[in-house]
Amino acid sequence: MADVLTELEKRGYIEQLTDEKGLREILNKESTRFYIGIDPTADSLHIGHFVALMVASKLQKAGHKPIILMGGGTASIGDPSGKTDMRKMMTRETIDNNVACIKKQAERFVSFEGENAAIIVNNADWLLNLNYIDFMRDIGTLFSVNRMLAAECYKARLDTGLTFFEMGYMLMQSYDFLYLHDKYDCKLQIGGNDQWSNIIGGVELIRKVGANDSYGLTFKLLTTAEGKKMGKTEKGALWLNPDRTSPYEFYQYWRNIGDTEVRKVLSMLTFLPDEEVDRLSNLKDEQINEAKKVAAFEITKLIHGEEEAIKAEETAKALFEGSGNLENMPTTKVESTDISLVDSIILAKIAPSKGQAKTLIEQGGISLNDEKMTDISYMLSEKDFKDGYAILRKGKKIYHKLEKIM
Repeated sequence: MADVLTELEKRGYIEQLTDEKGLREILNKESTRFYIGIDPTADSLHIGHFVALMVASKLQKAGHKPIILMGGGTASIGDPSGKTDMRKMMTRETIDNNVACIKKQAERFVSFEGENAAIIVNNADWLLNLNYIDFMRDIGTLFSVNRMLAAECYKARLDTGLTFFEMGYMLMQSYDFLYLHDKYDCKLQIGGNDQWSNIIGGVELIRKVGANDSYGLTFKLLTTAEGKKMGKTEKGALWLNPDRTSPYEFYQYWRNIGDTEVRKVLSMLTFLPDEEVDRLSNLKDEQINEAKKVAAFEITKLIHGEEEAIKAEETAKALFEGSGNLENMPTTKVESTDISLVDSIILAKIAPSKGQAKTLIEQGGISLNDEKMTDISYMLSEKDFKDGYAILRKGKKIYHKLEKIM
């Protein structure tokens, strides 16, 4: 087997792991079942899931067998890790729909064919039918409340309030690992570093019931140079679903990363060879922009396909370099050209309210067809829609096309 742990270390993925010697030995010796859990809280994955699926892909390419666990059961409770409030309750119908949508996106990263084919399971299949008394007697008695409250995922919530409902999340996730270990011989759970406490819970549960072949691995969360999570935009999360975040907006996010973030992004979110990552990451001054273009193209291609990546690249060239094609710019169709500038900004989702739209205009942050606008009462008209469209711009990087319905 390939020494995948060394590769993951070299690319900067690994944050923490249990029993490094034992894990390295088992991964280098045999094809190992591992799992990653995804709670279907939306009908799309976002950048927070990206690194997880990249790690799963690399493990599979090294000969190991992925289990993609959809949290149809745990999503009913909600992981308190990193949350200041209890998660909103979802209906079974909503959860089931989200599961179906996410399955399609996971297929871009892992293969469901071949000798080490991935499988998808849903923990609703075993969690929803559990008998509460039996579960608490068999599983709950193996967990120390004192230790649980010391875990980061719970400790941060003690001041704001933690429900007993949420306390059950660690038990449920730990039971998932035990169930997969017994049914599929799954020996490794992987997840983001915010899942460390939950992963440790599962590893220890399996060992308490008599097995010593369970391991946990967490990877680094994707953060900016300031330590903030990447993937947060002014419109919210950076989604992998093109209906939530367009391929052009997705491309532009990565095109505009900071210089110091280039190596991390190329290493963790692309399959480029190490030598190419090193070459691009070592570019200086204006040349580093070429590395950002490569990163944006490769990541967009991985998520949306090469055709959409080319379209996004062409749109960016048209806007910023005077060449290329504007056809794939984020677009909103309007029935009439007679629309106020404020309303057009809201329609394009450049600002969420009239108050914020007016503030943007007053502060010189809005341009219409490359002309800076300062009049909050300005009304667009036919003359602004040259060739049937008008271009709104916020700052230097956010563009949106208003297209007249012909």
